[in-house]
Amino acid sequence: MKVMHFIKRGLSGLITTASGARISAEGTDGEAPDFPSQAIYFANHSSHLDFVTLWAIMPAELQPKVRPIAAADYWGSGIKQSVATGIFNAHLVHRYKDRPHTTIDARPTRQTDSGSSPKTSQLTGMTDILDAGDSLIIFPEGTRGPGDQVATFQAGLYRLAKHSPDVPVVPVTLKNLGRILPKGEAIPVPRLSQVIVHKPLFVGDDESQEDFLARARRVLADELATETEGETA
Repeated sequence: MKVMHFIKRGLSGLITTASGARISAEGTDGEAPDFPSQAIYFANHSSHLDFVTLWAIMPAELQPKVRPIAAADYWGSGIKQSVATGIFNAHLVHRYKDRPHTTIDARPTRQTDSGSSPKTSQLTGMTDILDAGDSLIIFPEGTRGPGDQVATFQAGLYRLAKHSPDVPVVPVTLKNLGRILPKGEAIPVPRLSQVIVHKPLFVGDDESQEDFLARARRVLADELATETEGETA
């Protein structure tokens, strides 16, 4: 067990070094953020490095209880599945019909039959994880985007927040990871990236799905609208 612990810590260091990740809390200049013992972490999605990097920056004692949500169509077979589930403890879900990435000022979407929101079977697995006391890493856009925009959020984030209203919902802005490993590419390009951990959110008792998703999405969109750092190394 100790051997696996050291392997994972070494891998975490390798990942953060390779991605050039600078980790900070909201409103600070490089100060390390606080991570709750249990949380629903959500972030913008532009690269396959996203959940890997977010997992890697977690404190060692929290990593075994952090479950990234990953697409089974990409991570669900061969060595990728062994890596995703064996090392990162990912929970694999089957994606439905992809939605085109929308502009930064698009409104949050409601559930539809087209697959733009997680199905009940997907959420059941995620709520089981929360009920067991573990954390989630999710990407509410449901598909990768260009990196400087945030697509409409699927309904799943709201449902998870309502299921566990006492669990903090922590926004995380990922900057430049899409440039390090662009969509369709297999070899990373060295650049600097930023991982900004924002203050936790909690869903209001009477807060509607639309209002909560708009509020959560705005945190990431506003941060991405600021200057993004990242020069080729």
